[in-house]
Amino acid sequence: MSDKPLTKSQTAAAVAEANGLTKKQATDLLANLADLAISSTKSTGAFTFPGVGKLKLVNRKARMGRNPATGETISIPAKTVVKFTVAKAAKDAIAAS
Repeated sequence: MSDKPLTKSQTAAAVAEANGLTKKQATDLLANLADLAISSTKSTGAFTFPGVGKLKLVNRKARMGRNPATGETISIPAKTVVKFTVAKAAKDAIAAS
């Protein structure tokens, strides 16, 4: 096992080999999946990738923070962020090995 995560090219090659596709088809499939995840999360607020996890939009409240360099108290405005929750099956499979 490598110490580095798979690159986009290595991921596409693995998907292509596992499914009898060309690297170009696998690259397009991965790009389409990413586009679907982004558009679905944007429009509905969530996207579930079965067996892996779920992307969802979460509203953060405005809060007070502190500038670590000066210690000055600052106001952090409310904003919407994207969170990823790992599926239990994926968590269990990864943690068990």
